[in-house]
Amino acid sequence: MATTTQTQTKSQPSIPISRSPPRGPVTASLSFYSPPTDGAAPFNYVEAPPAGQPQNNFGTVNHQVLIHDLRGHEAEFSLDRNAFDVLANIHSQETAFADDKHIQQIYYPEVEKLLLERVPGAQRVLLFDHTIRRANPNASRAPVTRVHIDQTPSSAAARVRLHLPEEADTLLQGRYRIINVWRPINGAVESFPLAVADSSTVRDEDLVGIEHRYPDRVGETAGVKHNEGQKWWYWSGMGDEERMLLQCFDSENWGARVPHTAFVDPRSGEESKPRESIEVRALVFG
Repeated sequence: MATTTQTQTKSQPSIPISRSPPRGPVTASLSFYSPPTDGAAPFNYVEAPPAGQPQNNFGTVNHQVLIHDLRGHEAEFSLDRNAFDVLANIHSQETAFADDKHIQQIYYPEVEKLLLERVPGAQRVLLFDHTIRRANPNASRAPVTRVHIDQTPSSAAARVRLHLPEEADTLLQGRYRIINVWRPINGAVESFPLAVADSSTVRDEDLVGIEHRYPDRVGETAGVKHNEGQKWWYWSGMGDEERMLLQCFDSENWGARVPHTAFVDPRSGEESKPRESIEVRALVFG
């Protein structure tokens, strides 16, 4: 008579799936810069590349990183020291974020006023573009899950010349900064939260300039190499009335530049609300 033997396996503990914004520190995979295998200078095409060219020629490498929750520690950070800051209880008359012209008419003046009031030394602000990102398959722009900085010293100066050519020589003699204002637009973030690295823990040698090739010009962003000394933060459950300021460049403090990336929080699940966000990019003078 045949017998059947059943073996029991010990079940592995599962990561709890969140139905609300995940809180507290988390270890997650972040995607860092890896150089081109052929030793060429790295590049990325912003739009479709020319025939026969890849979209970019560099790679990425993933590292497990401890990301601290800055909620409850908001007062400990500043643009000058850490290259990011967080602001709460910021109200807006723009709620739909569906029409670019309406965003420019309603939301842009709010962002300009915010920067003039909340960024120490700011005397003049020029908002030069914005991006709306949605974490769904049909979105034109999705969250960027690669560690980067939007600008470098050379591209920041080029931005001044691009947007204010007649005043550039004078403006470049004073202090100028590029600051992104980031916020969710569909309620508290449950998926693809934004992580930032404390700039005081990021070495210059961790950064690599990458040609950012537009159809009509060439800019530059920074790829970021992994370094165990980097300290990472996110703002758990960030809501519509909260803002994160991301400083990409400061002409008086080149070390105050913030690597950032969206990341997949392992505590988020299919039930988690897809993130929607807007970032507005600004030249800040003074």
